[in-house]
Amino acid sequence: MGNGTVYSTTFKAKCVRRLLSPNAPSLATVARELGVPPPTLYRWRTAATLVGVPKRPDEENSPTPPQPDWTAEQKLALVLEAAAIPDDELGEFLRRKGVHAAQLREWRGQALAGLQGTSRRKATTEDARRVRELERELNRKEKALAEAAALLVLKKKAQAIWGDEDDDTDPRNDE
Repeated sequence: MGNGTVYSTTFKAKCVRRLLSPNAPSLATVARELGVPPPTLYRWRTAATLVGVPKRPDEENSPTPPQPDWTAEQKLALVLEAAAIPDDELGEFLRRKGVHAAQLREWRGQALAGLQGTSRRKATTEDARRVRELERELNRKEKALAEAAALLVLKKKAQAIWGDEDDDTDPRNDE
C-alpha cells in the first residue's frame, strides 16, 4: 500500500494493536512489513494512545466496561503515585489502572500547569496587594504635595498684599 492509500479501520486497528502489544516490534519494522509509511503509523499510534487502543473486529459488539471519568483529584493522585514507581514497573502499573502512558504524560502536564498557575495566582494576589499599598501611598503624597503647593501660593499672595516681612528697610525712606 503506497502513499495516498485509504486504509480500512480494521487494518488501522490491527497495526496499532501490533505497535502497542507487549514486546512490540519497532515502528520501522512494522512499516516495512506492512508497507505503511512510518509517519502514518506514528500518527495512528499517537491517536490510539490518546483515545484508547482500537478493538479487534470480534470485540466490536462485546460489552466492555466503561472508561472511568477521572476527576482532577484522581488524576493528580495517579500522577503522584506513578512518580514513585520505577520506570521498569510503570507499564504494569498503568495497565492495572487502565491508563495509557500518553494520558499520564498529559495529566502530569496538567498537574504541573496547575501548580504553576497556583503560584502565579498567589504572586498575582501579592502583586495586587502591593500595587494597592503603593497607590494609597502615592495618593497620600499627592495630597501632601498639593497642600504644600497651596501653602506656597498663599504665602506669595500674603507677601504681595502685606509686603515682604523680611525686608528691614522703611518703604518711605528711599535713600
